[in-house]
Amino acid sequence: MGRERVTQFLASSEETVRFGERFASRLVANDIIALRGDLGAGKTTFVQGLLRGLGIPDVAQSPTFTYLQVYNHVYHFDLYRLKEEHEFVLLGFEEFLDAGGIVVIEWPEKIPSLIPPKTYRIQLEYLGTGRTVTQW
Repeated sequence: MGRERVTQFLASSEETVRFGERFASRLVANDIIALRGDLGAGKTTFVQGLLRGLGIPDVAQSPTFTYLQVYNHVYHFDLYRLKEEHEFVLLGFEEFLDAGGIVVIEWPEKIPSLIPPKTYRIQLEYLGTGRTVTQW
């Protein structure tokens, strides 16, 4: 049985960071977050808050050109440039999905069959005056 979908409005980047900080309090080792949203929707801003909530200095950047940024025990993937799902496995990234840390995957639709059912799913949508965040 899946989680209930909950949507809320975040009026600013600061509210997106605070949402990430609060979300961090529910996470444990091996949790995975599938983070969806268009370019500029606030995914990296959410991750900055998540890291802050986990006690990791505010260093998050979009890893768009490197696929992976590692922050202590948090593995932050940006799969925007990934062409095919098997590339993720060939690069050895599949091992991070249960390596004992917390995994955040931007553009999870690039690896649909590798996303476990227990994954937290978050969709961010920028509206011009803020953004909506839906989680399930």
